[in-house]
Amino acid sequence: MVKTELLALLVPVLPLAGSLAIGFGRNRLKGNSAGLLGTALVAVSFVCSLLLFLGHDGTAHIVKAFNWIDVGGMHIPFAFQIDTLSLWMMLIVTGIGSLIHLYSIGYMHDDPRVASFFAQLNLFTFSMLLLVMGSNFLVTFIGWEGVGLCSYLLIGFWYTNPDFNYAGRKAFVMNRIGDIGMVLAMTLMFLQFGTLNYAEITAQAGSSFSTGNPLIVGATLLLFLGATGKSAQLPLLTWLPDAMAGPTPVSALIHAATMVTAGIFLVVRSSVLFELAPYTQDIILWVGVATALFGATVGLFQNDIKKVLAYSTVSQLGYMFAALGVGAYSWGMFHVTTHAFFKALLFLGAGSVIHALGGEQDIRKMGGLKNTTKTTYVTFLIATLAIAGIPPLSGFFSKDGILASTFAESPAAYAVLVFAAMLTAFYMFRLLFLTFFGTYRGKAHPHESPKVMTVPLMVLAVLSAIGGLLNIPHVFGGHEWLKGVLAKAADAVGAEHLELSASTEWTLMALGTGLVLLTIWYTWTLFGKKTTLDGEPADMPFLKRLIARRWLLDELYAALFEKPFGWLSRNLFGIGETKVAVPLTVGTGKTTLGFSELLRKLQTGNTSFYLFGMMVGVVVLLLITMMG
Repeated sequence: MVKTELLALLVPVLPLAGSLAIGFGRNRLKGNSAGLLGTALVAVSFVCSLLLFLGHDGTAHIVKAFNWIDVGGMHIPFAFQIDTLSLWMMLIVTGIGSLIHLYSIGYMHDDPRVASFFAQLNLFTFSMLLLVMGSNFLVTFIGWEGVGLCSYLLIGFWYTNPDFNYAGRKAFVMNRIGDIGMVLAMTLMFLQFGTLNYAEITAQAGSSFSTGNPLIVGATLLLFLGATGKSAQLPLLTWLPDAMAGPTPVSALIHAATMVTAGIFLVVRSSVLFELAPYTQDIILWVGVATALFGATVGLFQNDIKKVLAYSTVSQLGYMFAALGVGAYSWGMFHVTTHAFFKALLFLGAGSVIHALGGEQDIRKMGGLKNTTKTTYVTFLIATLAIAGIPPLSGFFSKDGILASTFAESPAAYAVLVFAAMLTAFYMFRLLFLTFFGTYRGKAHPHESPKVMTVPLMVLAVLSAIGGLLNIPHVFGGHEWLKGVLAKAADAVGAEHLELSASTEWTLMALGTGLVLLTIWYTWTLFGKKTTLDGEPADMPFLKRLIARRWLLDELYAALFEKPFGWLSRNLFGIGETKVAVPLTVGTGKTTLGFSELLRKLQTGNTSFYLFGMMVGVVVLLLITMMG
C-alpha cells in the first residue's frame, strides 16, 4: 500500500516539479535542456503509472495527499482514486504526452521561448493527471480548470499574433460557459448527497434513487454541459478548430491525450448517475451524432492541414459521445484510446510536413511529398487507414464497436454515423493524396524531419496498427480485454446494452467497411493525381461555400453574442463612463481644487492677519459656549 501511495503521488508531482523547475530556470536553461528535463519527468511519470497498472488488484484505492476542506458538514480531502479507469487514463496522458514532449524537442528547437513552452506543457500534463486521478469532483474540477488555463496559454503561445491571442481567448471563454454547468452540478450533488466523493455518490445513487429522478437528470444535464465545453460538442465546439493557432505539438496534446478527452472521462466516471437519467443519455446520443456529422462535413473543404485534422477530432469526439449515449462506455473509452494513438500521429505527422516545408500549412501548396518525407508519409498513411476504420488497424475495432452498439439502440443514429464515417474517409484521404501524391505545388525545398521527431511517429504508428488488440470483439474470437479491465471499476462503467447476433455484427462490419473502401476509391479518382485545387470558398457553389465556412456557426455566434455585447459595451461606455463616471470624477477633482485654492489664500504670511484670525476664532468659540 505504501508503494501504491508513493507511486500515485509521484505521477502528478513529477510533471508539476518539471513545470516549476523549467519555469523558474527558463533564463538559465540552454539548448535542449528544458525539453530533455520536461520529457524525462513525464516519461518517469509514465513508468510510475505503468507500475501501478501492472500491480493493480482491481479494487479502488484512495490515496490522500492531505486534508483539504473540513467545514461543518463538508469533508473533502485532496485525494486520488486509483482504479482501472483512472489508471488507464494516466497511461494515455503520460504515455502519449511523453512522446509529444520528445517530438517537441525537435519541433520547438529554434523557438526563443522554448523553456516557457516546456514549462507550460508540463503544467498541462499535471493538470490533466489531476483531473483523471481526483477522488472527488472538486479535485477533478481543479484539474478541469487547469487544462483550460494551459490551453489558453499554449494556444496563444505565439502571442505577438493578434489572431492567435483571439483563438486563446475564444477557447478560454467557451470553456468557461461549460464550466458553469460543472459548478452548478457539483452544487446540486452536494446538496443532495452531502459529499462530492465519487465512491460515496455512487453508493448512494445506486441504492437510493430511481430512474428518471429529476435531481439526477438535472445534475447529469449540467455535467454534460461541462463536457460539451471541454470535449467540443455542439454548440460549444467552435473553439477547437481555432486552437490550431498554437504550436503543432500543442494541437496533438489537446486533441489526443488531454483536454478534449476530459468530457468523455467525466461522463464515464459518473456513469452510474447517467444510467439513472435516460433522458440525458438520449440527449448525449443525438448531440454526439450531430457533432460527428457536423465535423465530418466541414472537414470536406478545409485547406489548412491542421484544420482538417481539427474537424476530424470534432467528428470523432461525436462518435465517443454517441457510444456514451447508448451506454457503451467501454467502446467509448476504447475509441478514446485508439484515437489518442492515431490522432497524435496525424497531428505530429502534420507538424513534420509543416516543418519540412518551412511552415507551410496549405495543402494546395503541397503534393508529391511521399518520396522526400518517406517516414512521415508511411506513418501518416497508417494513421489515415486507422481513422478511416480499415481492418485490422485499431480504428476499425473501436469505431465498429460504437457503430454496432448504436445500431442496437437506434438504427437511425447508426445510419448517420455510417455516413459520417464515409465522409471521414473522404476528407482524410483527400488530405493524404493532396499532401503526399501528385506533383509538388509549393516553393519550399521539402526534407525529412530529424529522428527526434520521426521516432515518436514510428512508435505511434505501431500503436495505431496494433491497438485494436486491446479490445478484440467476441465475434472475432477475442475477449474484449479493455471492457473487462474497465468493468473492474464499480463506478466507472454502467451496464453495456449491446445485444446483437453474430450474423448481424458481421453484416454491419461488411457494410461499413465496404462503404468506406468505396469512398476511398472515389477519393482517389478525384485527388490521387491532382495538380490544382478548387478556389477559395467564394468561388464554390452555395452549399459547398456554406459548409466550408463551417455552416456559418461562428458568424451566428458573432451575431447573437459578440456583436450585441460589443454594442452594449460601447454604449455603456458612452453613457455610463463618458457622461456619468468621467464628469463625476472630474467634477469632484475640480471642486476639491477650487476649495483648496480658496483655503490657500488664507496663507498670507502676514502676522497681523493671523492674529486677527485668532481673535475671530476666540470670539466665535465664546459665542458658541454662551449659546450652549
